[in-house]
Amino acid sequence: MTELKPIYEKLSLFVSPTERAQEAAAPLRDAHDWVPLAEADAIVVLGGDGFMLTALHTMLDAGRIVPAYGLNLGTVGFLMNRYKSARPLMERLARAKPLTVSPLFMKAVRQDGSSFENCAINEVSLLRETRQTAKLEVSVGGKVRIPELACDGVLVATPAGSTAYNFSANGPILPLASGQLALTPISAFRPRRWKGAILPDHLPIAFRVLEAEKRPVSAVADQKEVRNIATIEVRVAHERDLTLLFDPGHSLDERIVTEQFVI
Repeated sequence: MTELKPIYEKLSLFVSPTERAQEAAAPLRDAHDWVPLAEADAIVVLGGDGFMLTALHTMLDAGRIVPAYGLNLGTVGFLMNRYKSARPLMERLARAKPLTVSPLFMKAVRQDGSSFENCAINEVSLLRETRQTAKLEVSVGGKVRIPELACDGVLVATPAGSTAYNFSANGPILPLASGQLALTPISAFRPRRWKGAILPDHLPIAFRVLEAEKRPVSAVADQKEVRNIATIEVRVAHERDLTLLFDPGHSLDERIVTEQFVI
């Protein structure tokens, strides 16, 4: 039997602060020579989906993007692999299949003219800040598609994020290789019949907040929030593509298909 040679020799370890993840990390810390992210060929992430997002954002912020292999020590583990396995970690890494996840790039301009740029792996959400309904102008591909959307908010979800907040807001689940984005309203009041749209991911999406002072709106890129928004531009950032590693038979693609048959 041919011995598998690890593709990734220099590994960095990211561990969630939860007690369960910290306990699981102890034997791993002793079993391998871990390196800082700046020197790593790949990262191993112990925790849940939320902590995996934190680890991916750490790489995006550092400008050092390498493949990420997650071990689930959280609740759902949609982005993770099973923690327990008969195979050693290095063998699992050698067998793992890569899957590309393209993040969103958001540029937000506040009412005072200041601008902010953030990336989102799951979704970019616009949310009303007060009891007043938000009013938004929605543009896609440089054209105004909805002059006034009255709602609690709206979100743009990637295929990887389509099973998260987007799905809870009755948005569609998107296959990873679909090359599409979900544009999903949150409690839309007008137009009443608009349930959202599925868009090709090469089209830029923009929002303008109407009556911004009376109806303030915040923008959230995954976990990063900017308040008192005037305009938002969202596009897919293929130049910052991320790679997740999955054990054979447990890919995110398969989980997205399976999720659609859960009753």
